Amino acid sequence: MITIRRARPMDGAQMGLVHVASWRSTYAGILADGYLANLSAIREGASYERGIAERRGGHAGFVAVASGDDLPPDRAGPPGGLVIGFVTGGLARRAGLADGEVETLYLLDDYRERGLGRRLMRAMASHLCSLGAQSAFAWVLDANPSRFFYERLGARRIAQESIRFAGQTLTQSAYGWGGIDALLTATATSRTPR
Repeated sequence: MITIRRARPMDGAQMGLVHVASWRSTYAGILADGYLANLSAIREGASYERGIAERRGGHAGFVAVASGDDLPPDRAGPPGGLVIGFVTGGLARRAGLADGEVETLYLLDDYRERGLGRRLMRAMASHLCSLGAQSAFAWVLDANPSRFFYERLGARRIAQESIRFAGQTLTQSAYGWGGIDALLTATATSRTPR
């Protein structure tokens, strides 16, 4: 069974593992191999743990947790299940694009195409709505194929910029929903997870 729930600080370590695995899969060929090889699940996990505990700017996370038959065959899940994906966000960190920001959305490869990204985005949209956000956006590297996921949820490119990251110049775009209701509507229906 896969459930979506609000992240707790103790989920940080598992979120760090998902972060690193997702980056190594998604950004292979986009970011330098050396950079990806040196990612630290411990460092990333500690960052998520702090962010969840501090809750600055309405920051929150939601995790997708697998248990029972939905666990990978080679892994026994910890008590409470195994974090297989997550979303984080809160009030926008930069003014002028939207009220709320989806900061991260990561899923392990084996759990993609099951409607879990949509379910995580719905949890975040509901959270942003509870903070009073009327609109939302997410930054996505232009070379990242996940931008199509946001487009399928009705997001439109609202800004684009060049950034320096990991020793490279990259282009990222902000994908936004002019009304939080549009994101809530787009995430209302999803396939039934296995």
